[in-house]
Amino acid sequence: MNMTQEKTDAIMRDCTLCPRNCHVNRMDNGRGFCGQGAEITAARASLHFWEEPCISGSCGSGTVFFTGCSLQCIFCQNYSIAHPASNTPRNTHTLSVRRLVQIFLELQAEGAANINLVTAGHFLPQICLALTEARQQGLTIPIVYNSSGYEKVSSLRLLEGLIDIYLPDLKYHSKQLAEQYSHAPDYFETASEAIGEMFRQAGSPVFDSNTGLMKKGVIVRHLLLPGRTGESKRILRYLHNTYGNNIYISIMNQYTPLKQTAQIPELNRPVSRAEYERVLSFADEIGIENGYMQVGNTAMESFIPDFHGEGLQ
Repeated sequence: MNMTQEKTDAIMRDCTLCPRNCHVNRMDNGRGFCGQGAEITAARASLHFWEEPCISGSCGSGTVFFTGCSLQCIFCQNYSIAHPASNTPRNTHTLSVRRLVQIFLELQAEGAANINLVTAGHFLPQICLALTEARQQGLTIPIVYNSSGYEKVSSLRLLEGLIDIYLPDLKYHSKQLAEQYSHAPDYFETASEAIGEMFRQAGSPVFDSNTGLMKKGVIVRHLLLPGRTGESKRILRYLHNTYGNNIYISIMNQYTPLKQTAQIPELNRPVSRAEYERVLSFADEIGIENGYMQVGNTAMESFIPDFHGEGLQ
């Protein structure tokens, strides 16, 4: 679909962009599960060096962190900008489509390896407008769609031809855990269909032979949760059985217990080294070759960016 402002407004008047299907009128200041209206809001735009090596490279990924989220996990590492109750004027900045276009071009001028759209699903029509205009104004670097995985296929199809690299999560296999931590018992079914659509659009991975940076493809992230190695193994087996080495899988141990999980005993600790090593060994046993792992002490709040509006003004 060629997005126009009229189509954008129509979608915002009866919003069903995400699987929550809220049907709110965001043009009239309605707020659905994501907590956002019709205007784009973001918390940070900057070069980011903590993504997978083929995304950040040595120059950094040009990352725009949008505010709000259609999933809102209780353990979210970006809780302060994802959960509406936590959004404040300090970490929520309103952007026009025109300003977003400028931000994309500014990040490219700073040498960004790509433009990395973090949790942008509730602003998809506006994102389509901005990407189309930015391409016309000289944006040439790859576009990364960085997502919780909780997406509707029909919404992702709005992005066809605009996204080069999909970077979704696959968080849960269990309906019970998805309900308990994200109020989304349909998570696995929904996310697995969404990843299928992402793969249809982006295809098998393509890399720049000189820099090693990804140009096209899909990287699925899985964040281990403490005490849930069995869940992680089920997810890895599903991904490998379904896609083989046609996607990359990023196995992450950076789960950080924050204040919102202090009253949930099973979430109030990092993932242990032994837990992570068990999951990595399993990935090796089942034949996963295209994968990323994290090394060192990643479970710390310093890996969570400051959200003070950098790069948005």
